[in-house]
Amino acid sequence: MAEAKTQELMEKIIFINRVAKVHKGGRRFRFSAIVVVGDGQGRVGYGLGKAPEVPDAIRKALEKARKNLIQVPVIKGTIPHEITSDFGAAKVLLKPGRPGTGVIAGSTIRAIMDAAGIKDVVTKCIGSTNPHNVVKATFKALENLQSPEYVAQKRGMSLEEFLERIGHGQEA
Repeated sequence: MAEAKTQELMEKIIFINRVAKVHKGGRRFRFSAIVVVGDGQGRVGYGLGKAPEVPDAIRKALEKARKNLIQVPVIKGTIPHEITSDFGAAKVLLKPGRPGTGVIAGSTIRAIMDAAGIKDVVTKCIGSTNPHNVVKATFKALENLQSPEYVAQKRGMSLEEFLERIGHGQEA
């Protein structure tokens, strides 16, 4: 059962970095990899792996990503509301898009949105574009998204009434 769940997750490599440590005999190279996994239906996670060889770094990153899955509220292929988040010097702005907008994002955020199954979103990276910090800022934003059910309950209205008010109601 657990194997079937891991096989349906899509895997995307965001960034592979080669680092060198200088020893008396010369340089020793190692690799770090950032990957994202997701089921395309709101579950997404990321991981960072480090190893002397690239495949090992990717494998370690995938294992960590599968352990750190979060659930993202997705309404009709987009996020429920606008949100801004930052991590370090990287600041990320995520805005819901109308149907047909597509994923307007840089490569780092695009990989995360594709893995999460978000089809219509507008994003902007402000400040640093370091992949590590952009990934962490994006996940911080996705974790802080509130589901429409939760917001409707907090406001004391029905889900249909809330969705109609924010413009996500049933269109013909």
